[in-house]
Amino acid sequence: MRSKPIGVFDSGVGGLSVLNALKEMLPDEDFIYVADQAYTPYGEKSQKTITARAVAITNWLVTQDCKLIVVACNTATTNAIAHLRAHFSIPFVGIEPAIKPAALGSQTGVIGVLATAGTLTSTLFQTTSQDYTQDLEVISQVGHGLVALIEKGEAASEATEKQLRQILSPMLEKPIDHLVLGCTHYPFLRHALKKILPENITIVDCSIAVAKQTHRLLDLHNLHNSSGDTTAYYSTTSPEFDVWKSFGVEQVSQVEI
Repeated sequence: MRSKPIGVFDSGVGGLSVLNALKEMLPDEDFIYVADQAYTPYGEKSQKTITARAVAITNWLVTQDCKLIVVACNTATTNAIAHLRAHFSIPFVGIEPAIKPAALGSQTGVIGVLATAGTLTSTLFQTTSQDYTQDLEVISQVGHGLVALIEKGEAASEATEKQLRQILSPMLEKPIDHLVLGCTHYPFLRHALKKILPENITIVDCSIAVAKQTHRLLDLHNLHNSSGDTTAYYSTTSPEFDVWKSFGVEQVSQVEI
């Protein structure tokens, strides 16, 4: 079991932000990454559709002998991970907006959350928010169009910066001191965000926290590899190789799931 790979999936290239943290913390593991680009973005899909896609990808990763699966997508986690854990015996690591650290670290009592509609309307997000933000004001904004721009390799474009400024405008009218990135695509917007946000605003994402939790689960189940270092990349549609190369990925295979 130790030498088997870790499966990681997202609706597209966003989960690469999580994969990068995983590879840094777990350099001796093998990984299989699946970008469900035939169905991206998940944020606009129904819970039924998202769950069906999560199940299909998990089934495929199980056939690839994965020992653990990281759901590197906020929307898939908040909408489908309970179902996955109920129907598969393999360990799962999910991802959800890092509201807790933002809430605990806020000095102004106002935090911003940038996420997809699918994440913001999910039961898991609502529960987490209620648990940690009762004494805070939370300004939530849907990142309309941002995933599509990032999927095109335009994270640093003027069009993306303009879209981001419009989306963040209601937040910046309030004294937020933390901005929670509630989608794994959004860490790729850090360059644009730093141009837009005042210096006192802390950007929070949970990639490192996910890597730490994966490390803990490998410890718990005695699954650490000591001799791996490969990553195989797959897309459920014909890959745009130039876009993947902009994220540092040289080889991607298409897979029908």
